[in-house]
Amino acid sequence: MARIGIQLMMLKQHVQEQGITPVLERVRETGFQVVEVSQIPMTEENVAGMEAARESLGIEVAAISARTSAPAGSDELTLANDFDLHVEHAQRLGTSMLRIGMMPLSALASPESFDEFAREVDEYAQRMAAQGLSLSYHNHHLEFARLGEETILDQLRRKAPHLRFEIDCHWVQRGGRDPERTLRDFAGVLDLVHLKDYRIALPPAEVIDAWKSGDGEPYGRFAFGDIVEFAEVGQGTLDWAPVIEQAIASGAQHLLIEQDRTYGRDIWDSLASSRAHLVELGFESLISS
Repeated sequence: MARIGIQLMMLKQHVQEQGITPVLERVRETGFQVVEVSQIPMTEENVAGMEAARESLGIEVAAISARTSAPAGSDELTLANDFDLHVEHAQRLGTSMLRIGMMPLSALASPESFDEFAREVDEYAQRMAAQGLSLSYHNHHLEFARLGEETILDQLRRKAPHLRFEIDCHWVQRGGRDPERTLRDFAGVLDLVHLKDYRIALPPAEVIDAWKSGDGEPYGRFAFGDIVEFAEVGQGTLDWAPVIEQAIASGAQHLLIEQDRTYGRDIWDSLASSRAHLVELGFESLISS
């Protein structure tokens, strides 16, 4: 059965300040049992804390994150240097899924560099499969740009045939595609989905005041930038019931609430709001077992 959980990326500051265990306790109190791990340092302390939370709190890890490479001087784990450690972490945390959050921008420098990235991730996907694990790729809106006759995302799917996918509904919408149709198109290679709403914001007072005074530049910046916001599930424009139903029909095993920014709202309140909307839609059984 598919499960609905949350992306721990939203709580990375809390983990940094409080440690992983208190944060996972709060996650459980907020009514969630499933987490996806991203932007949380995979230190022994954090991994051990998540491992213990499986027993003590009933926390299920949907997937952990991986990257193919890191900038010069970075101490982040990479598949290139730490492949076996990624496998160990997945096994300790009881998940069979890893996901790549974004391709390096260097992969987009030329068609040749993109093809090299596709070959690289396909090889990693095959190596993970040999360990009983899957490797998925998470989209942003950038992947809906075209390289020749195909979008980057479609090319990646074709050129890395062993790769699985994590479809982010907000970024699909921002990329000019329909989330429900995209989820249907990825049936059979879809393991993970991000439930992130898409909101159109009203201009703030200072933008309106500038307009009144004859200065249209602040509105131009707003209209082509900040007018689009990340939103709590149910507080944006996406129609979630058919989107979730299609995600499940397409094979998604985990659907993770994610909200990159909350615009001053407490993240715990945002998570509670998203959960309440999903319960209202009839999906509580996918959140709490």
